[in-house]
Amino acid sequence: MDFNEQNDREEIYSKPVRAGKRTYFFDVKSTKGDDLYLTITESKKRFRDDGTFYYEKHKIFLYKEDFEKFSEGLNDAVQFINSTNRPDVQSNGQAAAVASESASSQGWSDVDFDDLGGN
Repeated sequence: MDFNEQNDREEIYSKPVRAGKRTYFFDVKSTKGDDLYLTITESKKRFRDDGTFYYEKHKIFLYKEDFEKFSEGLNDAVQFINSTNRPDVQSNGQAAAVASESASSQGWSDVDFDDLGGN
């Protein structure tokens, strides 16, 4: 079986997830032996110099015997990111809230630069 034949197998289940400028596809497919596996595809719209576009895709094949270890690794990485206090790794606008909370806990106050005046 060549890669294209494997890649064109009928999808049993598909779940697209739009996230910003990317779309992730979680596709369940079946092997010749009727074992299920998961493909995770990241798709991002890119533009050529002439203004035309194409989709850049990156694909991961994940087989049933690897689900648990993959899930553990993903969960550990997400927990690490969520527990890190670095504003540059926070998501969903939490960086500003963390910075503001940190400033107020250290006795700092918010400064409105319009209040400084320019006399």
